[in-house]
Amino acid sequence: MESLSSFADTRPRVALIAGPTASGKSGLAVALAHSLNAAGRDAIVINADASQVYADIPIISARPNAKEMAGIPHRLFGHVDGADDYNAARWAAEARAEIAAAHDAGALPILVGGSGMHIATLLSGIAPIPEIADDIRAAIRALPVAEAYRQLQRADRHAADRLNPPDKTRIARALEVVTATGTPMHIWQQRREGGIIGQIDLVPQILLPPRGELRDRCDARLEAMFAGGAIEEAQALLERRLSPDLPVMRAIGVPEITRWLSGEFALEGIGVALELAQRATRQYAKRQYTWFRNQFPETWPRAYESLNHVEIDNLVIKLRDMLLTA
Repeated sequence: MESLSSFADTRPRVALIAGPTASGKSGLAVALAHSLNAAGRDAIVINADASQVYADIPIISARPNAKEMAGIPHRLFGHVDGADDYNAARWAAEARAEIAAAHDAGALPILVGGSGMHIATLLSGIAPIPEIADDIRAAIRALPVAEAYRQLQRADRHAADRLNPPDKTRIARALEVVTATGTPMHIWQQRREGGIIGQIDLVPQILLPPRGELRDRCDARLEAMFAGGAIEEAQALLERRLSPDLPVMRAIGVPEITRWLSGEFALEGIGVALELAQRATRQYAKRQYTWFRNQFPETWPRAYESLNHVEIDNLVIKLRDMLLTA
């Protein structure tokens, strides 16, 4: 009798290109899509970046423009209003629908992004945490972050040890969950449901370029953003008087610019906002780098080198062949 491993995997295929910000993911995804097109197969790029969903911040989020999309269909980019308290669970539901629609149309979906939590939610599912009562949520989110962290240390030490003390949003979430349900967040996370990893044949590629190169790319991109419209995007958000707790208002670049626009360091000039945004971006890229290096299976291929045009072409060919091989 043949072993199960001898049978071809007939599950629909999905490509995943992931990595830190400024690692070259979007360009690789478009190049792969064009290579698939040339081989006679349609491809669709699906966003897996938490900030690029927002219509309000195409520049601040480094969302691909029409030229960079190069005629390839892109989904879940810029479709959410900044006033919407959008989250990973909602994105995962929309991504599942887009993946299914691509497969129904005979196209190969290419997930691309750097939001590890979003990707993990889509693949592994989400914890079935009940809705939190409004009064509990309001009371906890009104706490100073230091006090919320102290309470979390008493109620859920596991979460407190895992989170950064200044991370107001995640600390509040962990505290409201354990307060409302009596069950720590990590226990809920063990009960994940709704993931698609068992339903698809995933072809992943993680980009992890040298850290020094990544830092330089981040700094250069922030300079280009500030010169190319980021200030105007932040100004428009400020004029809408949106809650500072909304995800769009926490996107890197927005808090730094709005602080300057509000006069916090008017005398020092916009250069201070740029330096703060660059520092925040470098720190975020470092966290992403660690996540993608350690959180996903060791069998997933990781490209640690700096990729030139020839190496990118070779990577595209490898991924294309894996996606098309029967």
